[in-house]
Amino acid sequence: MTFQDLTIASVTARAVIAPISRPVRTAVGTIPAAPLALIDVETEQGVTGRAYVFAYTPAALGALCRLIVDIGAELVGKSAAPQEMMRFFDRRFRLIGLQGLIGMAVSGIDMGLWDALGRAAGLSVAQLLGAVIRPLAAYDSYGVVELKADADALAQSVASGFKAIKIKICDGDLARDVATLQAVRKVVGPEITLMVDFNQALTADEAIRRVKRLMEFDLFWFEEPVKAEDLAGHARVRAATGAQIQTGENWWFPAGMAASIAAQASDHAMPDLMKIGGVTGWMTAAGLASAAGLPVSSHIFPEASAHVMAATPTAKFVEWLDLAGSILAEPMQPLNGQVTGRGPGLGIDWDEKAIHRYTV
Repeated sequence: MTFQDLTIASVTARAVIAPISRPVRTAVGTIPAAPLALIDVETEQGVTGRAYVFAYTPAALGALCRLIVDIGAELVGKSAAPQEMMRFFDRRFRLIGLQGLIGMAVSGIDMGLWDALGRAAGLSVAQLLGAVIRPLAAYDSYGVVELKADADALAQSVASGFKAIKIKICDGDLARDVATLQAVRKVVGPEITLMVDFNQALTADEAIRRVKRLMEFDLFWFEEPVKAEDLAGHARVRAATGAQIQTGENWWFPAGMAASIAAQASDHAMPDLMKIGGVTGWMTAAGLASAAGLPVSSHIFPEASAHVMAATPTAKFVEWLDLAGSILAEPMQPLNGQVTGRGPGLGIDWDEKAIHRYTV
Protein backbone atom coordinates (compact mmCIF):
# COMPACT_ATOMS: atom_id res chain seq x y z
CA MET A 1 0.00 0.00 0.00
CA THR A 2 1.13 3.55 -0.71
CA PHE A 3 -0.17 6.66 0.96
CA GLN A 4 -1.76 7.71 -2.35
CA ASP A 5 -4.28 4.89 -1.85
CA LEU A 6 -5.78 6.21 1.41
CA THR A 7 -9.44 7.17 1.54
CA ILE A 8 -11.09 8.58 4.66
CA ALA A 9 -13.64 6.21 6.21
CA SER A 10 -14.42 8.06 9.45
CA VAL A 11 -13.17 10.68 11.89
CA THR A 12 -13.83 10.19 15.60
CA ALA A 13 -12.94 12.19 18.69
CA ARG A 14 -12.88 11.23 22.36
CA ALA A 15 -12.79 13.61 25.31
CA VAL A 16 -10.37 12.98 28.17
CA ILE A 17 -9.13 14.99 31.12
CA ALA A 18 -5.50 13.86 31.30
CA PRO A 19 -3.54 14.33 34.54
CA ILE A 20 -0.34 16.33 34.23
CA SER A 21 2.69 16.26 36.49
CA ARG A 22 2.78 20.03 37.06
CA PRO A 23 -0.40 22.15 37.08
CA VAL A 24 0.12 25.11 34.74
CA ARG A 25 -0.41 28.37 36.63
CA THR A 26 -0.74 31.44 34.44
CA ALA A 27 -1.45 35.13 34.98
CA VAL A 28 -5.05 34.47 33.99
CA GLY A 29 -5.76 31.18 35.78
CA THR A 30 -4.53 27.66 36.51
CA ILE A 31 -4.81 24.56 34.32
CA PRO A 32 -4.81 21.61 36.78
CA ALA A 33 -5.23 18.88 34.13
CA ALA A 34 -5.31 18.69 30.34
CA PRO A 35 -8.67 18.56 28.55
CA LEU A 36 -7.75 16.74 25.34
CA ALA A 37 -9.67 15.71 22.23
CA LEU A 38 -8.18 12.45 20.91
CA ILE A 39 -8.65 12.17 17.16
CA ASP A 40 -8.70 8.99 15.08
CA VAL A 41 -8.82 9.31 11.28
CA GLU A 42 -9.73 5.86 10.00
CA THR A 43 -9.19 4.96 6.35
CA GLU A 44 -10.86 2.42 4.12
CA GLN A 45 -7.48 0.71 3.78
CA GLY A 46 -7.26 -0.04 7.52
CA VAL A 47 -4.70 2.61 8.46
CA THR A 48 -5.65 4.90 11.34
CA GLY A 49 -4.07 8.32 11.87
CA ARG A 50 -3.93 9.73 15.39
CA ALA A 51 -3.56 13.20 16.85
CA TYR A 52 -4.76 15.20 19.82
CA VAL A 53 -5.72 18.81 20.45
CA PHE A 54 -5.89 20.77 23.70
CA ALA A 55 -9.17 22.45 24.67
CA TYR A 56 -7.61 24.55 27.50
CA THR A 57 -10.84 24.31 29.51
CA PRO A 58 -13.26 21.41 30.06
CA ALA A 59 -16.08 23.81 29.14
CA ALA A 60 -14.92 23.72 25.49
CA LEU A 61 -13.99 20.05 25.28
CA GLY A 62 -17.37 18.53 24.45
CA ALA A 63 -18.12 21.12 21.77
CA LEU A 64 -14.65 20.64 20.26
CA CYS A 65 -15.10 16.86 20.01
CA ARG A 66 -18.54 17.21 18.44
CA LEU A 67 -17.18 19.69 15.92
CA ILE A 68 -14.34 17.35 14.95
CA VAL A 69 -16.84 14.54 14.37
CA ASP A 70 -19.25 16.76 12.43
CA ILE A 71 -16.49 18.13 10.18
CA GLY A 72 -15.05 14.65 9.78
CA ALA A 73 -18.40 13.31 8.56
CA GLU A 74 -18.08 15.59 5.52
CA LEU A 75 -14.73 14.01 4.65
CA VAL A 76 -15.88 10.40 4.32
CA GLY A 77 -14.95 9.02 0.91
CA LYS A 78 -12.44 11.77 0.21
CA SER A 79 -8.72 11.19 -0.33
CA ALA A 80 -6.61 11.43 2.82
CA ALA A 81 -4.51 14.14 1.18
CA PRO A 82 -3.78 17.00 3.60
CA GLN A 83 -3.26 19.73 1.01
CA GLU A 84 -6.50 18.84 -0.75
CA MET A 85 -8.36 18.72 2.55
CA MET A 86 -6.96 22.13 3.56
CA ARG A 87 -8.29 23.58 0.31
CA PHE A 88 -11.64 22.00 1.12
CA PHE A 89 -11.60 23.49 4.63
CA ASP A 90 -10.71 26.92 3.30
CA ARG A 91 -13.74 26.89 1.00
CA ARG A 92 -16.06 25.18 3.49
CA PHE A 93 -15.46 27.69 6.28
CA ARG A 94 -14.80 30.81 4.22
CA LEU A 95 -17.81 32.67 5.64
CA ILE A 96 -17.31 31.80 9.31
CA GLY A 97 -13.50 31.79 9.28
CA LEU A 98 -10.77 29.40 10.34
CA GLN A 99 -10.29 30.29 13.97
CA GLY A 100 -11.53 29.25 17.39
CA LEU A 101 -12.88 25.74 17.76
CA ILE A 102 -13.22 25.35 13.98
CA GLY A 103 -9.54 26.15 13.49
CA MET A 104 -8.56 23.74 16.27
CA ALA A 105 -10.70 20.95 14.79
CA VAL A 106 -9.36 21.47 11.27
CA SER A 107 -5.76 21.53 12.53
CA GLY A 108 -6.26 18.36 14.55
CA ILE A 109 -7.77 16.51 11.60
CA ASP A 110 -4.85 17.65 9.44
CA MET A 111 -2.39 16.20 11.97
CA GLY A 112 -4.32 12.94 11.93
CA LEU A 113 -4.15 12.82 8.13
CA TRP A 114 -0.39 13.28 8.14
CA ASP A 115 -0.05 10.58 10.78
CA ALA A 116 -2.06 8.20 8.58
CA LEU A 117 0.11 8.98 5.56
CA GLY A 118 3.26 8.27 7.50
CA ARG A 119 1.92 5.01 8.85
CA ALA A 120 0.86 3.88 5.38
CA ALA A 121 4.29 4.69 3.95
CA GLY A 122 6.22 3.32 6.93
CA LEU A 123 7.86 6.73 7.39
CA SER A 124 7.87 9.43 10.03
CA VAL A 125 6.13 12.71 9.24
CA ALA A 126 9.55 14.36 9.40
CA GLN A 127 10.68 12.05 6.58
CA LEU A 128 7.54 12.81 4.56
CA LEU A 129 8.50 16.48 4.86
CA GLY A 130 11.99 15.79 3.54
CA ALA A 131 13.71 15.96 6.92
CA VAL A 132 15.26 13.40 9.23
CA ILE A 133 14.40 12.48 12.79
CA ARG A 134 17.03 14.05 15.01
CA PRO A 135 17.43 15.31 18.57
CA LEU A 136 16.16 18.90 18.94
CA ALA A 137 16.95 21.39 21.67
CA ALA A 138 14.05 21.77 24.08
CA TYR A 139 13.21 24.07 26.95
CA ASP A 140 11.42 22.94 30.09
CA SER A 141 8.20 24.92 30.36
CA TYR A 142 6.87 25.97 33.77
CA GLY A 143 3.85 27.94 34.82
CA VAL A 144 4.05 30.62 37.50
CA VAL A 145 6.55 29.25 39.99
CA GLU A 146 6.49 29.24 43.77
CA LEU A 147 10.11 29.02 44.80
CA LYS A 148 9.62 27.01 47.97
CA ALA A 149 7.51 24.48 46.09
CA ASP A 150 9.30 24.55 42.74
CA ALA A 151 12.99 25.07 43.56
CA ASP A 152 13.73 21.35 43.60
CA ALA A 153 11.93 20.83 40.28
CA LEU A 154 13.84 23.69 38.65
CA ALA A 155 17.12 22.29 39.93
CA GLN A 156 16.15 18.86 38.59
CA SER A 157 15.41 20.34 35.17
CA VAL A 158 18.96 21.64 35.05
CA ALA A 159 20.42 18.40 36.40
CA SER A 160 18.54 16.39 33.77
CA GLY A 161 20.23 18.32 30.98
CA PHE A 162 17.86 21.14 30.08
CA LYS A 163 19.85 24.19 29.07
CA ALA A 164 16.77 26.40 28.67
CA ILE A 165 13.79 27.01 30.96
CA LYS A 166 10.70 29.17 30.61
CA ILE A 167 8.57 30.45 33.46
CA LYS A 168 5.36 32.43 33.54
CA ILE A 169 5.25 35.68 35.49
CA CYS A 170 2.92 38.65 35.89
CA ASP A 171 0.52 37.13 38.43
CA GLY A 172 1.24 40.11 40.67
CA ASP A 173 3.08 43.40 40.66
CA LEU A 174 6.52 44.18 39.26
CA ALA A 175 8.18 43.62 42.63
CA ARG A 176 6.89 40.04 42.64
CA ASP A 177 8.26 39.48 39.11
CA VAL A 178 11.67 40.81 40.21
CA ALA A 179 11.74 38.62 43.31
CA THR A 180 10.71 35.56 41.29
CA LEU A 181 13.44 36.07 38.69
CA GLN A 182 16.08 36.76 41.29
CA ALA A 183 15.21 33.49 43.01
CA VAL A 184 14.97 31.46 39.80
CA ARG A 185 18.31 32.75 38.55
CA LYS A 186 19.86 31.75 41.84
CA VAL A 187 18.51 28.21 41.46
CA VAL A 188 19.26 27.59 37.76
CA GLY A 189 22.49 29.59 37.53
CA PRO A 190 23.74 32.15 35.00
CA GLU A 191 24.41 29.72 32.15
CA ILE A 192 20.83 28.54 31.67
CA THR A 193 18.84 30.24 28.91
CA LEU A 194 15.85 31.74 30.71
CA MET A 195 12.64 33.01 29.12
CA VAL A 196 9.51 34.57 30.59
CA ASP A 197 5.88 34.49 29.47
CA PHE A 198 3.47 37.28 30.40
CA ASN A 199 0.42 35.45 28.96
CA GLN A 200 -1.00 38.65 27.43
CA ALA A 201 -1.54 40.21 30.86
CA LEU A 202 -0.30 43.79 30.33
CA THR A 203 -0.98 47.02 28.54
CA ALA A 204 1.82 48.19 26.25
CA ASP A 205 2.83 50.93 28.71
CA GLU A 206 3.04 48.53 31.63
CA ALA A 207 4.84 45.95 29.51
CA ILE A 208 7.48 48.51 28.56
CA ARG A 209 7.98 49.39 32.23
CA ARG A 210 8.32 45.78 33.34
CA VAL A 211 10.47 44.62 30.44
CA LYS A 212 12.97 47.43 31.00
CA ARG A 213 13.21 46.51 34.68
CA LEU A 214 13.57 42.78 34.04
CA MET A 215 16.20 42.91 31.31
CA GLU A 216 18.94 42.73 33.94
CA PHE A 217 18.16 39.03 34.38
CA ASP A 218 19.54 38.18 30.92
CA LEU A 219 16.23 36.87 29.56
CA PHE A 220 16.30 35.27 26.13
CA TRP A 221 12.77 36.41 25.26
CA PHE A 222 9.70 38.11 26.68
CA GLU A 223 6.60 36.26 25.49
CA GLU A 224 3.20 37.79 24.74
CA PRO A 225 3.52 40.89 26.92
CA VAL A 226 0.21 42.28 25.58
CA LYS A 227 -2.91 40.73 24.08
CA ALA A 228 -2.04 38.39 21.24
CA GLU A 229 -4.09 40.32 18.68
CA ASP A 230 -2.44 43.63 19.62
CA LEU A 231 0.27 43.52 16.98
CA ALA A 232 0.91 47.25 17.24
CA GLY A 233 1.36 46.88 20.99
CA HIS A 234 3.90 44.11 20.55
CA ALA A 235 5.78 46.22 18.00
CA ARG A 236 5.71 49.17 20.38
CA VAL A 237 7.19 47.13 23.24
CA ARG A 238 9.90 45.87 20.87
CA ALA A 239 10.81 49.36 19.72
CA ALA A 240 10.73 50.94 23.17
CA THR A 241 12.82 48.32 24.98
CA GLY A 242 15.09 46.65 22.43
CA ALA A 243 14.17 43.35 24.11
CA GLN A 244 13.60 40.09 22.26
CA ILE A 245 9.83 39.67 21.94
CA GLN A 246 8.23 36.28 21.31
CA THR A 247 4.70 35.69 20.08
CA GLY A 248 2.80 33.32 17.82
CA GLU A 249 0.99 30.67 19.83
CA ASN A 250 -2.29 32.47 19.09
CA TRP A 251 -1.75 33.05 15.38
CA TRP A 252 -4.64 31.55 13.44
CA PHE A 253 -3.26 29.86 10.34
CA PRO A 254 -0.38 31.31 8.29
CA ALA A 255 -2.35 34.48 7.53
CA GLY A 256 -2.14 35.40 11.22
CA MET A 257 1.60 34.94 11.13
CA ALA A 258 1.95 37.01 7.96
CA ALA A 259 0.06 39.89 9.61
CA SER A 260 2.37 39.74 12.64
CA ILE A 261 5.48 39.74 10.46
CA ALA A 262 4.17 42.73 8.51
CA ALA A 263 3.60 44.59 11.79
CA GLN A 264 7.13 43.75 12.99
CA ALA A 265 5.52 42.46 16.17
CA SER A 266 8.21 40.04 17.30
CA ASP A 267 11.81 38.87 17.06
CA HIS A 268 10.82 35.20 17.33
CA ALA A 269 7.97 33.02 16.11
CA MET A 270 6.05 30.42 18.12
CA PRO A 271 3.42 28.72 15.95
CA ASP A 272 1.03 26.31 17.61
CA LEU A 273 0.18 23.21 15.55
CA MET A 274 -3.42 23.35 16.76
CA LYS A 275 -3.93 26.95 15.59
CA ILE A 276 -1.53 27.38 12.67
CA GLY A 277 -3.29 24.72 10.55
CA GLY A 278 -1.69 21.46 11.64
CA VAL A 279 1.30 20.12 9.75
CA THR A 280 0.12 21.65 6.48
CA GLY A 281 -0.26 25.13 7.93
CA TRP A 282 2.98 24.81 9.89
CA MET A 283 5.06 24.23 6.78
CA THR A 284 3.71 27.40 5.18
CA ALA A 285 4.45 29.25 8.42
CA ALA A 286 7.98 27.82 8.51
CA GLY A 287 8.59 29.27 5.06
CA LEU A 288 7.32 32.68 6.18
CA ALA A 289 9.61 32.58 9.22
CA SER A 290 12.59 31.56 7.14
CA ALA A 291 12.01 34.41 4.67
CA ALA A 292 11.66 36.89 7.55
CA GLY A 293 14.68 35.53 9.45
CA LEU A 294 12.62 34.65 12.54
CA PRO A 295 13.80 31.83 14.83
CA VAL A 296 10.95 29.34 15.33
CA SER A 297 10.08 27.59 18.58
CA SER A 298 7.09 25.32 19.02
CA HIS A 299 4.15 25.66 21.40
CA ILE A 300 3.09 22.48 23.26
CA PHE A 301 2.39 19.22 21.33
CA PRO A 302 6.03 18.04 21.60
CA GLU A 303 5.34 14.67 19.94
CA ALA A 304 4.13 16.23 16.69
CA SER A 305 6.22 19.40 17.00
CA ALA A 306 9.42 17.34 16.94
CA HIS A 307 8.55 16.31 13.36
CA VAL A 308 7.71 19.72 11.94
CA MET A 309 10.55 21.41 13.79
CA ALA A 310 12.97 18.96 12.16
CA ALA A 311 11.78 20.35 8.82
CA THR A 312 11.83 24.02 9.89
CA PRO A 313 14.82 25.98 8.52
CA THR A 314 15.04 28.40 11.48
CA ALA A 315 14.15 25.93 14.26
CA LYS A 316 15.25 27.04 17.74
CA PHE A 317 13.48 25.26 20.65
CA VAL A 318 10.79 22.64 21.13
CA GLU A 319 8.63 23.47 24.14
CA TRP A 320 8.65 20.57 26.59
CA LEU A 321 5.26 20.55 28.30
CA ASP A 322 3.88 17.05 28.70
CA LEU A 323 0.09 17.28 28.37
CA ALA A 324 -0.63 13.86 26.88
CA GLY A 325 1.92 11.48 28.39
CA SER A 326 -0.62 9.95 30.76
CA ILE A 327 -2.77 8.66 27.87
CA LEU A 328 -0.02 7.59 25.45
CA ALA A 329 1.22 4.01 25.14
CA GLU A 330 4.81 5.28 24.89
CA PRO A 331 5.12 8.77 26.37
CA MET A 332 7.84 10.97 24.93
CA GLN A 333 10.81 11.50 27.23
CA PRO A 334 13.37 14.30 26.89
CA LEU A 335 17.02 13.25 27.07
CA ASN A 336 19.76 15.69 28.00
CA GLY A 337 17.51 18.63 27.29
CA GLN A 338 16.55 17.36 23.83
CA VAL A 339 13.51 15.66 22.32
CA THR A 340 13.46 13.29 19.37
CA GLY A 341 10.38 12.51 17.31
CA ARG A 342 9.24 8.97 16.65
CA GLY A 343 7.58 7.26 13.72
CA PRO A 344 5.89 5.95 11.81
CA GLY A 345 3.71 8.97 11.28
CA LEU A 346 3.77 11.18 14.36
CA GLY A 347 4.63 8.24 16.62
CA ILE A 348 1.45 8.62 18.70
CA ASP A 349 -0.31 5.52 20.04
CA TRP A 350 -3.07 5.51 22.66
CA ASP A 351 -3.01 3.76 26.03
CA GLU A 352 -6.61 2.54 25.90
CA LYS A 353 -6.74 1.56 29.58
CA ALA A 354 -5.68 5.07 30.61
CA ILE A 355 -8.14 6.62 28.16
CA HIS A 356 -10.94 4.59 29.71
CA ARG A 357 -9.95 5.94 33.14
CA TYR A 358 -9.85 9.59 32.07
CA THR A 359 -12.72 9.73 29.56
CA VAL A 360 -15.38 12.34 30.31
